[in-house]
Amino acid sequence: MTINRLEVKFAASDVDGTTGEFKGYGAVFGNVDSHGDIIAPGAFAASLAEWSKKGRLPAMKLMHGSGGNPFTGDDLPIGKWTKMAEDDRGLYVEGKLSGLDTDRGKTIHALMKDGVLDGLSIGYRATKAKSGAGEAKRVLEAVKLFEISLVDDPSNDRSRVTGFKSFNPRDIEDALRDAGLSRTDSVKAVAVFKSALRDEAETDTTPRDEDETAGEGAAEVKQQDECLVLLAERIKALTAA
Repeated sequence: MTINRLEVKFAASDVDGTTGEFKGYGAVFGNVDSHGDIIAPGAFAASLAEWSKKGRLPAMKLMHGSGGNPFTGDDLPIGKWTKMAEDDRGLYVEGKLSGLDTDRGKTIHALMKDGVLDGLSIGYRATKAKSGAGEAKRVLEAVKLFEISLVDDPSNDRSRVTGFKSFNPRDIEDALRDAGLSRTDSVKAVAVFKSALRDEAETDTTPRDEDETAGEGAAEVKQQDECLVLLAERIKALTAA
């Protein structure tokens, strides 16, 4: 399951210097992202309706919070979205920063006013798409919206921002359950992914005997492999049904 990120700039003039209120576009229709996707008008309608039933809007994060890595970053929301709707241009949003009397809130507010944090980025998953033409590989006709983040200039660090596609445990569990897996199986899958990510992120510099290193954790690796194989079989069965 892939969580995509699509960024759009907004002007610093759209930020209130006192209240922390601001407006902009979380996504613009007709804009081809770095993965060759283009969002069609109406793509957010179903997802916005789902959020409306919940009585709230997606979270407002800074740089996508943990960035998809559950072991780093700050997932605490930085404010709240007060309005979110599609118009002729795209996904129009209005929001308000929280904690302007705190160091964190003051810093974020100042960065927005200075034009450093001048982008909005949506976290979404395509639920309906068709083949595109030209630069567009896919036309996204329906997407599930997870969150909208304040980000810095995409041209400064696009690779890091688009890297947030890789892993968000809550999103993966949600997607697996949407696909028909039980809560138990979904949690197991997320646990395996988190363990693999942790192993990749950590670097062990302790000198060890070669045989000891080779044998360490063999049972755990085997158990993870067996779990993944079983889950893969169940997912294949669901998609084939």
